[in-house]
Amino acid sequence: CDVRGFTTISESFKSDPQGLTKLINRFLTPLTNEIINVNGTIDKYMGDCIMAFWNAPIDVDGHEKMACDATLRMHKAMAELNGIREEEAKSENKKFLELKIGIGLNTGGCVVGNMGSDQRFDYSVLGDSVNLAARLEGQSKSYGVKTVIGPETNDSVKDIYATLQLDMIAVKGKKEAVTIFTLAGDTEFKNSSEFKNLEIKHKKILENYFSQKWDTCLKEMNLAKNLCNNLMNEYYNIMALRIVEYKKSPPPDNWDGVYVATSK
Repeated sequence: CDVRGFTTISESFKSDPQGLTKLINRFLTPLTNEIINVNGTIDKYMGDCIMAFWNAPIDVDGHEKMACDATLRMHKAMAELNGIREEEAKSENKKFLELKIGIGLNTGGCVVGNMGSDQRFDYSVLGDSVNLAARLEGQSKSYGVKTVIGPETNDSVKDIYATLQLDMIAVKGKKEAVTIFTLAGDTEFKNSSEFKNLEIKHKKILENYFSQKWDTCLKEMNLAKNLCNNLMNEYYNIMALRIVEYKKSPPPDNWDGVYVATSK
């Protein structure tokens, strides 16, 4: 979990480092509570970033669901905090800077244990699946969504929570492509007629995209933009820009639909 645009926010506290510290503590505390409340382990804090894991040191059934549950709760907690902060900013006649978080979730084998040096070590996780989780968090901004989840996580929760495929992507530093998804909402939202409608249209959009039917894809995206309170609007705008580039410079004949990410 990472805060979007935190450099800009920290810059506004240039003359008040104590104020920045209070702000960091103010949002890390409720986010941490939501992780711990569903049996998550806080690995470490890195400035405005939280790293956490589930299913260690003992096996936990349904740990993917727990991580997704924590994610949805964290976004709700941030919305509530932003509401309070906005009212405070109005009463103090100050500019309100909204705090937005991006979250990456991934499931896979990794090493869990004490890691570090002879002088100091931490109980932490290490492995390719951990690195991918960090890369997925970074891609949440690139795809205009709050959360990006990996394929194994999606397979475990897709019948419980509302998820949508985003792309097939080779993240920076990796040659192997993965199919990525967004966690769009809870069980109630998944079963709503609004989401079911979006889900059907979204699948058509991706079918047209991977078939390189660019014009049809753009048309379908325009029809789906406003669904579910503009849920995927930013994502569709981003993909539309990519399609415009593909129309100018078409992908090779052997294109497999994989997008090679150039940023973390």
